[in-house]
Amino acid sequence: MSSTDHEQHRHHHQHKRPKSDHDAATKVEEAAGAEVHPVALTNNPFMGMFNTFRDELDEHHDRRERVIKASRDITAQSKKMIFTMQRTRSLTPPLAPFIAKDLSLRQSQIDALFTSILPDIGTGTLNAYRYQRNISGGIQEYLEAVSFHHYLLHGTLLTVAQAQASLPSGVILTIADYLGGIFDLVGEMMRIGITLIATTPLAGPGKGGIETPKILSDLREFRQFFEALDTARGGYGGIGKDVDKKMSVMVACVEKVEMAVYGMIVRGSERPAGWVPDLSTLGDSGGGRGGKDGDDEII
Repeated sequence: MSSTDHEQHRHHHQHKRPKSDHDAATKVEEAAGAEVHPVALTNNPFMGMFNTFRDELDEHHDRRERVIKASRDITAQSKKMIFTMQRTRSLTPPLAPFIAKDLSLRQSQIDALFTSILPDIGTGTLNAYRYQRNISGGIQEYLEAVSFHHYLLHGTLLTVAQAQASLPSGVILTIADYLGGIFDLVGEMMRIGITLIATTPLAGPGKGGIETPKILSDLREFRQFFEALDTARGGYGGIGKDVDKKMSVMVACVEKVEMAVYGMIVRGSERPAGWVPDLSTLGDSGGGRGGKDGDDEII
């Protein structure tokens, strides 16, 4: 074979070599970037189905955002109710007029927020339990507020039936949300107990605030029943995973009131005029709630 024939044969084999990976990738990119004809999309039997899925997902995310926003607003209004009630200085009803007025206003705002999302979470709707976790925080904070209000007026625990009746018709109250709100109530009872020790007259020589012993007795009952609560068997929804944390906070709250009462009994006569306890250490014992909002301070 001559040199010329050899060169032609070599070029022929080079022309027959497989395309490189780069060439293949370029072809794929060109195919992906090619415009699909509208007729092809119209005739695709799956397009209608996926358009329906898209619309359903959009509606789901819109509903979820509405519920989350309402839950946050309910939580904020409930916190303000609690801060207002912490300004009371007696467990003897009725509450001061300015407290009752503020509670009535915020209650109407909370009712309106619940009503606004009834089409999304109301009893009998398709999504009655679908967004339960999204509204749960707001319901628990609200239950904490109304149970604290009930305790200040009646000195008793709000029952499940009374808690359900306080919600707008159609809002579902689960046992987990009820227990979560009652767990957090202990923190508010601790706060009002410490405050009453500092601001109410002595019940007798060396005794603490005249109403604090009742609060301590009630807190001890709470501790007794909560410690006997068995959530490991189920039936309490999502409360089981939070019980350990809430239980430790609850026990700490009861112990703080016990120590305050013991201190007043043992050394109450040594209390100087105008003495108040240090409340700065109580910020983390409110049953897992967040910090203070704005200017709503406990005074």
